[in-house]
Amino acid sequence: MKKDIHPQNYRPVIFADNSNGTKFLIPSTIETEKTEKWTDGKEYPIHHVEISSASHPFYTKEEKIIDTAGRVEKFKTRQSKATKKA
Repeated sequence: MKKDIHPQNYRPVIFADNSNGTKFLIPSTIETEKTEKWTDGKEYPIHHVEISSASHPFYTKEEKIIDTAGRVEKFKTRQSKATKKA
């Protein structure tokens, strides 16, 4: 096996799915600021993601609409302002 092929900051990181609360412990090089305890009692860096294989419709076979950025509300606000001007 080749030596020194991984970056120095390659370590286990918790990825937390914001849409359903599922968490995965996966090796990664992503930079994080927060840490959290895992089931083994150790502290690991944590990174929050909007969607993962635990919540994506392709893997779950369930269709659901996730609007985390409030896009629908923003569109309705713009639409109402545009109709008032006209």
